[in-house]
This record gives sequence, C-alpha cells and structure tokens, in this order.
Amino acid sequence: MTKAIPDSNNSMQKVAVIGASGYAGAELVGLLCQHSHVQLCHLVVSENSSSEGKLFSELHGRFQSICDLPLEAFSSAWFDKNSTELDVVFFATPHEFSAEWAQAFVDAGVKVFDLSGGFRLKNAHDYPKYYGFEHANIDALAAAKYGLAEWQQDDIASTNLVAVPGCYPTASLLCLKPLTSNNLVVENSLVVVNGISGVSGAGRNASLSTNFNEVSLKAYNVLQHRHQPEISQEAAIEVIFNPHLAPYKRGLLATVTLQLKAGVTHAQVQQAFEQAYSDKPLVRLVASWPEIGNVAYTPFADLHWKFDEEKQVVVVSCAIDNLLKGAASQAVQCFNISLGLASEFSLINT
Repeated sequence: MTKAIPDSNNSMQKVAVIGASGYAGAELVGLLCQHSHVQLCHLVVSENSSSEGKLFSELHGRFQSICDLPLEAFSSAWFDKNSTELDVVFFATPHEFSAEWAQAFVDAGVKVFDLSGGFRLKNAHDYPKYYGFEHANIDALAAAKYGLAEWQQDDIASTNLVAVPGCYPTASLLCLKPLTSNNLVVENSLVVVNGISGVSGAGRNASLSTNFNEVSLKAYNVLQHRHQPEISQEAAIEVIFNPHLAPYKRGLLATVTLQLKAGVTHAQVQQAFEQAYSDKPLVRLVASWPEIGNVAYTPFADLHWKFDEEKQVVVVSCAIDNLLKGAASQAVQCFNISLGLASEFSLINT
C-alpha cells in the first residue's frame, strides 16, 4: 500500500522520528517542532535503549518546554501498532536498521526519509565493503532516490524512500556538480576532495578516538571512507577522498581540486555556479573562502572557488554544519520538496 503525501501546502503530516536520542536526531526534532505542517507523534529509540521512557527534553535540555515527548522503544509490536497512523518517518538510526525496516514502512503507506547510509549507495555489493553488512532489501535499494536537495528535487518529490546524503558528500557534491554536470572536468583526471569535520560527526556514543580531550587534527580512513563511493556515484566522476577529524564540536569543510578541460574560461566556471545556485537560498556563493563559524548552527552551505586559467585547475571549498545541512535540515528540505513546498520552508525567514 502506498499512501501518497497530499499536494496541498496546507496538509498536516503525522510524523515519527526513529533515532531521536542522537545528535542528528535531536536537531531534526528541533526543526520539526517549528514546522507548521508537522504533527510530531512519536520519538523512538532502539529497543534496548537506556533512554526509553525518558522525556526527550531530559536528554537534550535545550528543548525543555519545546518538546517534552517521551522516548518510546522500537519493536515489531510498536511498528504494528503505530505505523499505519503515520504519514512520514525519519530514520536517524544505524545503517542496518534502515536497510531492514524502510520497506516495511513504505509498504504501510509511510514515506521514509533516511538519514543513515542504508540507501545511499546504489550497488548492493558496496555495502559489505563500506558498511560491514549485506543489504537486507535489494528492491528497496533500487527504488530509493538520493536526496541532494538543491539538485534532485524531481526524484525527491516522486519517491516514498529518500536517502538523505551524508555530511561530507553534501558539501563535496555542492562543489562538484556545477562543474561535472556542465562537462567542464577533464575525463579520468585526478579529483581530490579534502574534508574536515568536528567530533559531533562521529555520533553521540562515547568513544576514546572521538573524545574531545583526545582528538587532535588527523586524517582517517583515507582511501576507504564510506563517503568516497557516495561522492563518486553522485558526481559521476571518480574522486579521492581524504577525511580529517578536528577538535571542535560541529561544522564541516570540504575542499575540492579539479583539472578543467583546455579552453574552459573563468566566465564559464562562474556561470556554472551562478546557474546552479542563484535560485537556491540555502547555498551562499560567498566572496572569500568559507568559514565553519559562519555556518555552524545554520542550514546554509557557503561556497567559494578560485580558478587558475594557466594551469586549468579550479579549487572549490564549501562549509556546512554537519548536523544540519549535512543531516537534519537537509532531511527537512527533502520533506518540504515532497510536500510541494519551497525546500527552505521553515528553515529560514524569507
């Protein structure tokens, strides 16, 4: 059964968030609480979570008196009882969970926005290598649509299962796609993406390797990070991705270096970026190199580029908040698009 979301901009959607206790889940709950088309019905945690029964605002004190809903434990019985009453579910869950359960929600008529990596890669054979599990539902994987909000509005609007992009891929693809979609990049050339993220990108569970007091600036998972195939897939070009972890809370910077074809001009590069983003209010083409401090705690992506016409090399940099534009606020953009609203609806004052 497929229960399509109404086209009316006045429709009120009954929504659940599964994975509400984590950082991205909490940011998502906060955004949904201020959305005029959302009735937030259930906040859900894993079956054996120690947070079950607590109020959401007990875990995340800044939401006291904003969202005081109790945290419910997910189970098959919870699904049977509640799924048919929902219009939308957001997954901010482990990848395996969404891979296992997304299709069940779709079959119950619920539209799924998945913030995990469970449906981002289209090749099922990539999941054991990059995610450590065999994908549970190949049909759902084939039906899912990637949800880069500024680039894939039609796909987002037409599917019941949206794979919300990862944080590094969001910033990287916003840099890459104006150039690759206009066929400006030298074929089979070396494309290097350097990314740096704060410790919140590793999630809320305690880990010595991401403990704030233990972290110094370092590269990690070079040539094997799960976001490398995601960026390559969606940019339609092979990239080398070098992620770095830094000792600050939140925010992400991606810097991309590309070789452009002989004869490509500064004017063509400028036109590519202006055509891509002049009507996209959450992507700001800024006059100097982006700073994480200017986008932290916001849904914006700040982007700047510089082109060396002699070397035919362009460097593009994009800064985002990894928990917002790299997760929760982009999920809300996708939700808005599915409702026929402007993608930035409720995220900024317009």
